[in-house]
Amino acid sequence: MLGTLVLSAMLLVLEKMLRLFDFVATEGGPVSVVWRMLANLIPEYLSLGIPIGLMLGILLAFRRLATSSELDVLRGVGMSFGRLMRMPYVFAFALALLNLAIVGFIQPYARYAYEGLQFELRSGALGASIKVGEFTKLGSRMTLRIEQSFDDGRSLRGIFVRGENDDGQAVSATAAQGQFLATDDPNTIILRLTKGVLIHESPKFPVPRVLTFDNHDLPIPLPKIEAFRTRGGGDRELTIPELFVVGRDKSEPLATRLETRANFHFRIVEVASMFLIPLLAVALAIPPKRSTSALGVFLSIVILVTQHKINQYAEDMGARGTVDPIIALWVPFLLFAALAIWMYYTLAHVPGGQPIDALERVAAKAGQRVKALFNVFGRKQKPA
Repeated sequence: MLGTLVLSAMLLVLEKMLRLFDFVATEGGPVSVVWRMLANLIPEYLSLGIPIGLMLGILLAFRRLATSSELDVLRGVGMSFGRLMRMPYVFAFALALLNLAIVGFIQPYARYAYEGLQFELRSGALGASIKVGEFTKLGSRMTLRIEQSFDDGRSLRGIFVRGENDDGQAVSATAAQGQFLATDDPNTIILRLTKGVLIHESPKFPVPRVLTFDNHDLPIPLPKIEAFRTRGGGDRELTIPELFVVGRDKSEPLATRLETRANFHFRIVEVASMFLIPLLAVALAIPPKRSTSALGVFLSIVILVTQHKINQYAEDMGARGTVDPIIALWVPFLLFAALAIWMYYTLAHVPGGQPIDALERVAAKAGQRVKALFNVFGRKQKPA
């Protein structure tokens, strides 16, 4: 179960990693921020990874008992399915509490931190890098271009810089080398240029002044960076108690109340669904007699992902006001609960009951037809 949980979370993270690398590179931020952003996305992915891990952990354990006939022995000595389900429900209860903590309290703060990192990247607060061979704007009145960069940007070669003032004066400089230096003023840095030429233009000068220098310090004012907004810019940044309060606040706009109510019920349904997973996992784990088909493993993933997507669609409908959020989210949950309970009841209390027997037969016949088709195709390809 733990292995499946880690694997599913890593697969979801890898899907996002490439897009984050592209985004950070486009904004010119340090690579290290990618790992910080991914760390803030892990709680969101765990909210789906935990149910998948619980489902596959229980399913594979009972499948092994069934295919090795140990389950028949346990049933033969008087152990009912109700007795066997105690330990799966211990795991389900513990993981449901963990998932509630994640989706209800940890994920909102992680999402806010993720949005904050995106804001800092766009605003330059994370120290946007100067790209080699491109003109980079430093504030609204200064442009810089470099040909080469060494030591993580501390040593620059082939520098061109141009700055302008409000009174019409402009300074352009080229230099063979340069480096950035910190000052006592946190809003200003020094660009120390070495071996270059400086051109000073002004409406007061009939011709620009030109001078050569061995060393020249050019102060660069850093652009002012806005403070990031407070948490709560979206329903995904609110905890479950905050969603409940906002959803009942009559002073809030109707659209905001619908969004928060829909998200509140979405999170509760996602947690409540975990108590149905043991029933569904056991029903899908036990194949028909004399069968080793893994159809149940495939169906378990399909059912979980489908139920999750249905909940997301229902949340959108509730947020738009098309359907009341309670109806939009709890009706699919009740249908999912009815399916899980029926499958478990058929397996545990109906003599010879096998809820996926019909699907097993259909899958077996489909497999035989596909195999026969490939055999025919293979014979046609053989030379005469």
